Amino acid sequence: MEDILRPIYQERASHPNTLAIVMIEKRNETSPLTDNLDVALLVIVSELNHPLYVKHYEYDDKKASLTVMSKDDVNKSILLGTNRRMVDWILNGKVLFDRNEYIAELVERLRTFPFSERKLKIGIEFAKLIRRYLEGKVFFESNQLLDTYNHIVHALHHLARLEVIDRGFYPEVTVWSQVKQIEPQIYKLYKELIEGEESLEKRLELLFLASDFLIHSKTEVGAGHILSIMSERDSWYFHELYQHPELQHYSVDLSVLLEFLVEKKYVSIERQQTKGKGVFHRVYFVDKKC
Repeated sequence: MEDILRPIYQERASHPNTLAIVMIEKRNETSPLTDNLDVALLVIVSELNHPLYVKHYEYDDKKASLTVMSKDDVNKSILLGTNRRMVDWILNGKVLFDRNEYIAELVERLRTFPFSERKLKIGIEFAKLIRRYLEGKVFFESNQLLDTYNHIVHALHHLARLEVIDRGFYPEVTVWSQVKQIEPQIYKLYKELIEGEESLEKRLELLFLASDFLIHSKTEVGAGHILSIMSERDSWYFHELYQHPELQHYSVDLSVLLEFLVEKKYVSIERQQTKGKGVFHRVYFVDKKC
């Protein structure tokens, strides 16, 4: 298949804009990694006018895809986890073209996982964990058990990814095989939720009790990124936090995370009078003693 696709990727390699080309081959009969196609080609370019460019090809009984992404979008998908396959593609794909060792340096970055990136990814996962967990609690209190189950499974996934990142690894698609080795306690919670013999209501009730403790124990690690940013200034309006270049990555989860940190006394509030009688601005700050 590589020989068949060579004219296609060689044409791309000749463009000065192209930084790298990676080939990912289908490993199993069913292969979400390649969208069930036989081969996926990833072309990384320095700049692209649109966020993603994908073509599909067919030759005899073989199928292939060609995905063109800018280096900024590759970095963003790795950082935010918006394309879970990206890390697998970069680490395990066959490098067909590598200008100025771009892929080699990216692989090294993935393997060393710089601390600044780790802190940001932990913060994003923690914010998602808090939202899913609190929404699950609301459903549980209204006896919507299946909706509760759905949210709590997602919350556990975010907790698992947080733990993997905190240990210095990028979470893979098969995150639970990583967590089983790294943090058996979280893995056991997940297994008990999905395989336990008690009623669903009882399993969820027990999980909430255990998760309250786990989330509390992870708060300083999970909130470390946002608290370090907030400590750079004496006070913040919410819109200032939302527009911060790094906190923008938290997106809609920033508000719920901030309120959680207020409730847990990690963040304090000062009220500032507005022009409206009895209406105040909320100003957030971190106590320097914390």
